[in-house]
Amino acid sequence: MQLASFADLLQAAQQQDQPQRLLFVFAAAELPSDATPAQRARFEAGQGGALVPRMCVDKLPAELADFASLAAEAAQMGQHWQLMFAASLSGRAGQPPSSAEAEPHLNRMIEAIKQGHLQSFLAFDRQGELLMLH
Repeated sequence: MQLASFADLLQAAQQQDQPQRLLFVFAAAELPSDATPAQRARFEAGQGGALVPRMCVDKLPAELADFASLAAEAAQMGQHWQLMFAASLSGRAGQPPSSAEAEPHLNRMIEAIKQGHLQSFLAFDRQGELLMLH
């Protein structure tokens, strides 16, 4: 299934053979403290910077109505974010993974994002639009 939206992600998760747990990491771009003047200028122009994970959560697809509800929940945490990365964790024997089982996977997502390894994740902007990252 080709995903084009957050709704597609929810639908795809619900159609899998095994129950899924969705993993989300919210991140923002920040300027590193050792940035050069050129990097600082690019950042101030809206380009560059380093992705910094700010918060994460795992959810069953049934716990999510839509992107707006997830974004509203994230807003209650009071952390500024610009991008949300998503992944899915498959269950076994008809049972979805627990939050405890999801935790090490979320930690690996956070580390991958810090290192710029984004190819394994879907990325969404603050409006819930799917982004194509290069």
